[in-house]
Amino acid sequence: MLSSKRYRHFLSVLLLGCLPLWAYSAEFSAEVKQAEVILKGDEYVLSATIDYPLSEKAKSALQNGVPLYWRLQVKIQEAPGYFWNKTKVEIVRRYRLQYHALLNMYRLKNEEDGVVHNFSTLVSALELMSVVSDLPLINKDRLDSAQQYLCLVKLNFERDALPLPLRPFAYIDPQWYLSSDWTSWSLKK
Repeated sequence: MLSSKRYRHFLSVLLLGCLPLWAYSAEFSAEVKQAEVILKGDEYVLSATIDYPLSEKAKSALQNGVPLYWRLQVKIQEAPGYFWNKTKVEIVRRYRLQYHALLNMYRLKNEEDGVVHNFSTLVSALELMSVVSDLPLINKDRLDSAQQYLCLVKLNFERDALPLPLRPFAYIDPQWYLSSDWTSWSLKK
């Protein structure tokens, strides 16, 4: 068994060794650039802008017919919470981006409602993915006027949706770390 001093040294070396991977992985992570929840009529809606900087490996896989999946998660939670915040609503939207070589086009599909958009360039497809406009979240009657709430947004790249031979590499290669961090702010009522 390792002594306490050796154990701390081991953890320090391990963490320092991983720092370059974490710094490198942020280069390709999606980022929520702007997000706001506003009241439209009786319903709160989300509008957001998200940046998708795809790595060369992700672009190459896409060009070779591998579909890429992202899951947009939006939550409204009671605040302040110290350990567990009660979630009032959680909305999930799943998107699939795929390149069709025979048609020479990119196809973006909203997996929730089945709406499909076709594009001649990857840039055009990513531009449509990057804008979330008036996504309905919750009716204002479901929120307590005396309670404060937090809005949270995160974009998850679904590495488990990759073909089986790619999955192990997606978990160790920073070029596949395409998810964003949670972005949070206070809900204005």
